[in-house]
Amino acid sequence: MKELLVPVGNMDSLVVAIKSGADAVYLAGKKYGARASAVNFSDEEMKEAVKLCHLYGVKIYITVNTLIYESEFPLVIDYVRFLYKIGVDALIVQDIGLISYLRRNYPNLDIHASTQVHSTNERTLKLLSGLGVKRVVLARELSIEEINGFSTELELEAFIHGALCVSYSGQCLFSSRILNRSGNRGECAQMCRLPYLLYCEDEKLQTKGQYLLSPKELNTIPSFKQIMESNIYSLKIEGRMKSPEYVGCVTKLYRSLIDSYEKSGECFVDKEILEDISTIFNRSFTTGFLFNQSFDEVMNIKSSNHQGVFIGKVVDIRKKYIYVKLEKDLKQGDGIRFFKSNEGMICNYIYDTHGKLINGGKEGDTVLLDNRFNTEIGDSINKTFSVDIKNKYLDLHYPKIDISMKFIAKVSEPLYLSIKDESNLVEVTYDGVVELATNVPTTKERIEEQLLKLGNTPFKCDNVTIDTENNLFISIKDLNELRRKAVNKLIMIRESSGFKDELSLKEVTSKYVEYYDEKMSVSILVRNEEQLKYLLDKDVRIYVLDRRLYDKYKDYKNVFYRTNRVADDFSDKSLITELGSLNNGGFGDYFLNVTNHESINFFSKYVDVITLSCELEDLEIENIMNYYNGKVNVELFVYGRLELMLMKYCPLRYLVNKGEPCHICQNNKRYYLASNVNNDLKKYPLYTDVINHTTHVLNHELVNKIESIPFYKSLGIRNFRIELFNENEEEINLILELVKENLC
Repeated sequence: MKELLVPVGNMDSLVVAIKSGADAVYLAGKKYGARASAVNFSDEEMKEAVKLCHLYGVKIYITVNTLIYESEFPLVIDYVRFLYKIGVDALIVQDIGLISYLRRNYPNLDIHASTQVHSTNERTLKLLSGLGVKRVVLARELSIEEINGFSTELELEAFIHGALCVSYSGQCLFSSRILNRSGNRGECAQMCRLPYLLYCEDEKLQTKGQYLLSPKELNTIPSFKQIMESNIYSLKIEGRMKSPEYVGCVTKLYRSLIDSYEKSGECFVDKEILEDISTIFNRSFTTGFLFNQSFDEVMNIKSSNHQGVFIGKVVDIRKKYIYVKLEKDLKQGDGIRFFKSNEGMICNYIYDTHGKLINGGKEGDTVLLDNRFNTEIGDSINKTFSVDIKNKYLDLHYPKIDISMKFIAKVSEPLYLSIKDESNLVEVTYDGVVELATNVPTTKERIEEQLLKLGNTPFKCDNVTIDTENNLFISIKDLNELRRKAVNKLIMIRESSGFKDELSLKEVTSKYVEYYDEKMSVSILVRNEEQLKYLLDKDVRIYVLDRRLYDKYKDYKNVFYRTNRVADDFSDKSLITELGSLNNGGFGDYFLNVTNHESINFFSKYVDVITLSCELEDLEIENIMNYYNGKVNVELFVYGRLELMLMKYCPLRYLVNKGEPCHICQNNKRYYLASNVNNDLKKYPLYTDVINHTTHVLNHELVNKIESIPFYKSLGIRNFRIELFNENEEEINLILELVKENLC
């Protein structure tokens, strides 16, 4: 049995999700969730949400899926304690330090590893399983074949519908570095949805669109049978920022597909719902990397916004009105967008051909709209919002819960009623009047009729057992009271399932084996052989990106390979970038997202030195170092162009070579993505891994904190990272001199 997991950003969406057939929902409190801009839930609302979900047998998972800073850790623990007490079913967590802490202190609380943990291989799954994680939300870049190849006892969760991130696992520093809004902290500014240009050196290349980083919306309906037959347990819909009607429509659609498959082995869906889902939200649809679609099938470079559905064309434009020939219905209050200008409006005023206000038009009608938009004859019009669709998916009813009843009545004994649902048995008695009938006895039919008057309760009953003699009189009032008493007791039990009255938890601190190397070290990442050769005789640790280059120089004791973030099965001591490589020993990269002492404690079991997250400001770095009294082996990135994104999608192959296999990345030319804001062209270098066929987007500007090294030394930091781009020997030497000067 698959689980249908639905996003909810507020109480209205939660109600709709339950009514539409969700098996489970995920939501966030006001903090520590990866969708900070959603309304989200206050503590009181969270309590009510848990009660409502459990009443209807729906699991509730809470997202605590941001990186946790050192200063926040005690506050997060207080929040987790609250969630544990009110009985949530699981936490979705990104921060490895928090996962480690929760496993020690809350052994009965289920933990789901967020997609931002970056789980792309079986080695990562094994490590997370050892951490006590129950479920892993897999990277969106995995194919169905790769997922089916995993051998693990972990529950596997995968996205089946909604927005896609162009950066692997949603790990992205674009918003963080450009706008100081961390995607890892729930503040993503959707930099991928902005227009970009593509450059080769200084030459602007022609592309058929400007939204070069904008994926389509994931929609797995065409291949849903394969999903039902896969290793995926939880089928996840994306969309905590979406409207309640979106939640209702998408949930209802996938509920029908799941139910259809479980009944017949095939996946059938109502065509009307298919059109509804396109109207509610789409950036064009793709089955994504899950089904190995090509780049042109995954990306929509022509537009990054909601496309809607085609409903007609502009057939005439006059001074006052735009004339529209409808191919589908249009109603007052619907939203539309003109294709060529990409301008939209809510149709508050619709006119017939005589200029008379009307409520709307039907297929084949010509209607008039106010002429206040940039359009032209022949322009297509798409509907982007429908009043009818909104009302359809908000006007739903709660599902009814199946129960069975057993009623017993004996003379001079209390009335007895039991109610049984899928997992609970409720027994109640009532001291009503049970006596021999003097006139007309109460029939079994009459008793059953009263017991089945469940009205607005969450229950329905098709199975009533009545044990009573034929000549008894039982008042209707007593029957009603007995039923109400039993129903209320069952409601209370269901609502409070999972609730913990007392919290008898004792904090178990992690044991950190204190090893501190006083020796100063400098590590340098190189991007070509010339840089590497120049540094071989320098007192620095060298990190190499190109596996072939590493193999050529691996006999040098100061040369190490920086493992690939996706699929490297590498055995030598290295710079480790993802969880699955941790057993290899070596050094921990900043991609491991270390932001607190618990993360350091965890990773220090595997690596000699761990690099702190590049998102940490100086104050949080100081908080971490104070925790250890300055004695902990961490490294700090102080110079270079930070990697903003890692993409499975390659703009060069797709946009330059039309999707055909190519070797553009090996032609020694430099390619850039560029954004032009206020006539200020910012160029983001592209670096392609020729072995693993992934593309890295680097920042347009340098980070340079070399002159801050004395401050970091004063905190106890002894290891510093430099990452080169295209610097020559002279420039490298100047950097080393400056580092040496500040280390002294």
